[in-house]
Amino acid sequence: MHTPPASPPPSPRAAELAVECLQEIDSLLVDWLETVRPLRAQYADAVPDDDFRETALQAFELLLRTVAELPVPAGLAGISGRIGERRARQGVPLDSLLAAARLDFRVVWAALVERADDEDKVLLVASAYQVWEAVEAHVTGIMTAYQRTVLEMGRQREDERRLWFDRLLETGGHNPTVVRDVGVALGFRPTADFLCVAALPGAGGGLHGAATALRAVGTTLQRHTVSSASLLVVQLEGRVTEGAVLDRLEGVPCGLSPAAEGLAEVPRAVELATATVRALPEAATGPLRLADAWLDVLVHRADSFAGHLAQDVLGGLTDSGAPAAETSRLLHTVRVHLAGSGSIAETADALYCHRNTVQQRFTRFFQLTGRDVRRPEDAALLALALRARKHEGSRPGQ
Repeated sequence: MHTPPASPPPSPRAAELAVECLQEIDSLLVDWLETVRPLRAQYADAVPDDDFRETALQAFELLLRTVAELPVPAGLAGISGRIGERRARQGVPLDSLLAAARLDFRVVWAALVERADDEDKVLLVASAYQVWEAVEAHVTGIMTAYQRTVLEMGRQREDERRLWFDRLLETGGHNPTVVRDVGVALGFRPTADFLCVAALPGAGGGLHGAATALRAVGTTLQRHTVSSASLLVVQLEGRVTEGAVLDRLEGVPCGLSPAAEGLAEVPRAVELATATVRALPEAATGPLRLADAWLDVLVHRADSFAGHLAQDVLGGLTDSGAPAAETSRLLHTVRVHLAGSGSIAETADALYCHRNTVQQRFTRFFQLTGRDVRRPEDAALLALALRARKHEGSRPGQ
C-alpha cells in the first residue's frame, strides 16, 4: 500500500495573518453577510438576524483560532454542532445551510490574502489546505448535528402521532374534541373517508412498502400497531381511491374494513380490519375485504362457541349412524346450494342431477339434523355451522 503524501505544514505567517483577521473579525462578518445574502434569502424568515449574525461571528472566531493555532474555548468548539441542531429545528434547508458555511473559506482566504504582501502570499499557498480543512471540519460538524437532529425530530413526531392515534382509539371516536385534535396532529380531514388495513406482524413489511408508495404520491396516512396487528389508515381523496390502495396491497395478506365515513368512524374500522385479518386463511396471498369474509370473521370471533355451533347444528349427521358416503354427499349438496342463488334448479345443474334428487337430499338432511336448507333462517345457521366446522378442522390437532 502507498502512503498518501503528507500535507505541507502550515506557514507561521498564515497563523500571524489569522490573528490579525481575528482582531478585525467584524469586517470579515460584513463581507460574509454580503456574500451569503442570496442564500440567506431562502430562509431569512426562519432565522432571526441577531441569531444569524451571532452564530456566524462565533463560526469565524472558531475558524480563525484554528488557523492561528490558538486555544479554542470549550463552548466555542461546539458551535458547529449547535448551529446544525438549531438550523434543523428552524427548518433551514440543509443544502443552503452547507453552502453558506462553505463560503467561510472564500471569506477567510480573501481576508488572509488581503493582509499579505507578495512574499506572504507565496507562503500562504502552503497553508491553503489547513484553512480548507478547518472549514470542512466546521461544515461536517454542522451536517452531522443537523442530520442527527432531523432523525430525532422525526422520531419525536412519529411518537406524537402514535400517541394521538392511540387517543382516538381509546375514545372510540366519540369525543369530538379529540377527533378534531387528532385531525390536526395527523393532517387528517375529519370529514374525509378512510380505509383501514390490518396485517399480521409477519406481513407488516408489505404494509410498509405500500405506505411508502402511497406517501410518494402525496397520500395522507398513518402507520400503527395495535393488538399484535400492523395497521395502515389511509385518507381517501382525489386519486387515492380504495382501488388505488388495493393496487398497492397486491400480494400482501391483509384485512380491509369498509370505508369509514369520517375520522370518528376510524376506531370501528380498525376493529373490523383487525377482525378480518385474524380470519385470513393461511394460504392467503393478498387483501381480504370484510364484505367477503363476514362468515369467517363471525366464526373466528365466536372462538370456542364455533365448535358448539358446528356440533349442535351438524352433529346429527354423525350421531345418526348414517354411512359416511351419504353424509358427505348431503353436505356437498348443501354447500353447493348455499354457494348459489338458492334455486333448486341451479343446484341440480351444478351437481349434474335431477332437481327431485336435490329435494330428496334436502329432505334426508332435514331428517338427520332438523335443519332445512330451503328455510332462510336455517340456511343462515347452516352457513355459519359449516364455516365453524371448517374452522375447527383447521386447528392444530384436529
